[in-house]
Amino acid sequence: MFKSGFIAIIGEPNVGKSTFLNQVLKKKIAITSDKPQTTRDVFAGIFNDSESQLVFLDTPGIHNAKTKLGEYMTSSAISTIKAVDLVLFFVNAYDDVKESNLKIMDKLENIKTPVFLIINKLDTITDFQRLEAAIKPYKDKCAFAGVFAVSALTGQYVDLLMKDIKNMLPEGPKYYPDGALSDRPETFLIQEFIREKILDNTREEVPHAVAVYIERMQHKKELTRIDATIVVERDSQKAIVIGKNGARLKKIGTDARLDIEELLGRSVYLDLFCKVEPNWRNRDHYLKTYGYKPEKK
Repeated sequence: MFKSGFIAIIGEPNVGKSTFLNQVLKKKIAITSDKPQTTRDVFAGIFNDSESQLVFLDTPGIHNAKTKLGEYMTSSAISTIKAVDLVLFFVNAYDDVKESNLKIMDKLENIKTPVFLIINKLDTITDFQRLEAAIKPYKDKCAFAGVFAVSALTGQYVDLLMKDIKNMLPEGPKYYPDGALSDRPETFLIQEFIREKILDNTREEVPHAVAVYIERMQHKKELTRIDATIVVERDSQKAIVIGKNGARLKKIGTDARLDIEELLGRSVYLDLFCKVEPNWRNRDHYLKTYGYKPEKK
């Protein structure tokens, strides 16, 4: 019997949702960072084997939004819960019980979709009694269909979790062709890879204020040429992104190019440009232009 279905991965920022997706697929399609609110869009990562097709929906971290972009991110994450076959609710193994996680669970209490509690970053702890005490309020609050402790980073127990995920899914068709890794186009993944390198190479307020979009992408015989624009909100942020004599922008481009070449399987010439659009995260026009489409109220 062939199993298929849609699985939402939800939780606060920095609980390892994207790391888990990359671990499952054995290929990098979701960007990761130690900075919060790295993932901004819901997008699918597609796992295929001979007996199943599992469509994982990586979602933005659910948080108290302070901008329209933040509102869009949280809203898009919550909206996936009722539209899937299974929800994976991620928490950090090293955290004590958190009020913010209990608030997320308020949104899970009245849905019929089964929910797995995923305690991630198991590799970071040794006090398992503390862990059991920390997750007891979650288990008391919600009748989870399963509770699992894993390390998305190392892959510990992820294979066992995958077996239980398959067991929860119905018999179904292939929703995507063999070989498909994501429901998003290459340009989206490339923009994300560039943004990840900006997160890696900048500090302070810059990571949250950055957007990236592709101006042009041309596949030539020898290589692929990509022209991309980095958007920030202030001149001071632009100066940080560019760096002294353009050194930081060059490093961002070099780091991103390596990931893009692995994705495309060919040589890439990447040209980056940085510009300022004041307060773009609170302006509907720019949110839509850069691919973030807030729901109409």
